[in-house]
Amino acid sequence: MSWQAYVDDHLMCDIDGHHLTAAAILGHDGSVWAQSSTFPKFKPEEITAIMKDFDEPGSLAPTGLHLGGTKYMVIQGEGGAVIRGKKGSGGVTVKKTSQALVFGIYEEPLTPGQCNMIVERLGDYLIDQGL
Repeated sequence: MSWQAYVDDHLMCDIDGHHLTAAAILGHDGSVWAQSSTFPKFKPEEITAIMKDFDEPGSLAPTGLHLGGTKYMVIQGEGGAVIRGKKGSGGVTVKKTSQALVFGIYEEPLTPGQCNMIVERLGDYLIDQGL
């Protein structure tokens, strides 16, 4: 299966008539493996800061998680595995696998829990596959 199919078929899937606003799978170096057409154009330093937070959980908390120029307030995640951010009625979930970062961005009516489930389920699958 192509990386784009993971984004199109798994991350951007329909849940109760709703879906993520944007999604992507990136390498740890910030290279784009696949992304939805709506995924924001991000800066390399934004991915570097996200990777740093996986290595040093809590490092993003004072400044927030920035993606495509949008600032998300960092909320509870799983140190070294998942970072979650909130902005207004939406947010972002980032799951780290051994080789990739899986991103999901949502807006209401999708809930944070639904976004977490979509992103983390694919991330866990990739981890199980050694990716």
